Amino acid sequence: MRIAQIAPLWERVPPPAYGGIELVVALLTNELVRRGHEVTLFASGDSLSLAKLESVHSQALRLDPAVKEYGIYEMLQLAQVYEQAQDFDIIHSHMGCAALPYANLVKTPTVHTLHGVFTPDNEKMFTHARRQPYVSISNAQREPRLGLNCVATVYNGIDPSTYEFHAHPDEPPYLAFLGRLSPEKGPHLAIEIAKRAGWRLKLAGKVDPVDREFFAQELLPQFDGDQIQYLGEANHAQKSVLMGGAVATLFPITWREPFGLVMIESMAVGTPVIALEKGSTSEVIAHGKTGFLCHSVEECVAAIEPAAQLNRQACRDYVCDRFSMRSMTDGYEAVYQQLLAERFARNGHLKQTVPVHRSI
Repeated sequence: MRIAQIAPLWERVPPPAYGGIELVVALLTNELVRRGHEVTLFASGDSLSLAKLESVHSQALRLDPAVKEYGIYEMLQLAQVYEQAQDFDIIHSHMGCAALPYANLVKTPTVHTLHGVFTPDNEKMFTHARRQPYVSISNAQREPRLGLNCVATVYNGIDPSTYEFHAHPDEPPYLAFLGRLSPEKGPHLAIEIAKRAGWRLKLAGKVDPVDREFFAQELLPQFDGDQIQYLGEANHAQKSVLMGGAVATLFPITWREPFGLVMIESMAVGTPVIALEKGSTSEVIAHGKTGFLCHSVEECVAAIEPAAQLNRQACRDYVCDRFSMRSMTDGYEAVYQQLLAERFARNGHLKQTVPVHRSI
C-alpha cells in the first residue's frame, strides 16, 4: 500500500526524550516500511525514518524560537499532504481534529487516530466530521455520545527489544515517576504517596510552558535531592534505567488518560505499575499481575509492598504479547485493509501498488 503518515510538527519523529505520539508514529512508520509498504512521513525536517520524509519546516517547532504561529505550519503541512492525496491509497493522520476539514475534499480515505482527549471545543469539529473513520487507542477513550465512526481500537505499542530488562530493582529501593510534570499526570500525588510510605522517589519529565506555575509552586519546593529527587527530562536510555531500577512506577493520574505509554515502558523493563484507576489504566495493567489499580493515595501506598513481590519477567512478557509495535502495526494494517475494501465496494476499482506483508 501507498501510505501517508502525518505527525505533529511540535516534536521530532522519533522524539529525543518525551513525546508519546511521535514515538508511536516512528515505530508504526518504520514497521510498515519493513513490511513492504510505500510510506511517506510528513513530519518535522529533523525527523529520522525509514520512510520518505517530507516537511514544511527544518526542525521540531518547539526548538525554533522564531516560530510564533504554530498553526500556520500545521496548515502548510496539511496542504502539502492533500495536494498529493491521489498518490496515496491511505492517509493516516495523527493530528487530532486538524486534518478533518481536508479529508472530505479528496477521494483518498483518511483515518484519524485519536491520541488525545475530547474537549468542549474540539468536540464541535469531531461531531461535524463524525462519519470519517477514527481509531481509538483505548476503549475508555471513546465518547459514544458523539456518535463518531470508530472503526477499531488499536493499542499503542513499543519495541520491547530497545528496553533493557531489569530482573531486580536497585538498592537502596526507590519508586519512579516519569511523565509531563502537569496536574493531570499526578506528580504531586506521586510525591504524596512516597512521603506517606517513607520511600524515596525519583521523578523525570518535561515541564511545558502551561505547567510552569504548577511546577514552581507545587513541585519545586518538595524536591530535596534526597527522598524526593527530580532528574530533569529523560531520554530513552535514561528512562529505562530510571524505571528499571525502581520497585514500582507510580502512575497516579487525575484525568481520563487515553493510553499512557509510560505504563507499558515500565512493564517492558520489568517494573510493575501502581496506578489510579482512571481512563485506560484498567486496559493496560493486569491487576495483581503487572501492577495494581487503586482508587486513592492510601491504596497506592498499600500497594507498594505487594508490587515488590510481583514477577518482573511476567511484566515484560505481558507487554511483548499485548503491546508490541508488531501487534500495533497488525491492527493498523487491518484498519487500512478494511477502509480500502469499503472504498473498492463503493467504486469498484482500486490501485494497490504494494501487497500487504504480515509479520509472523
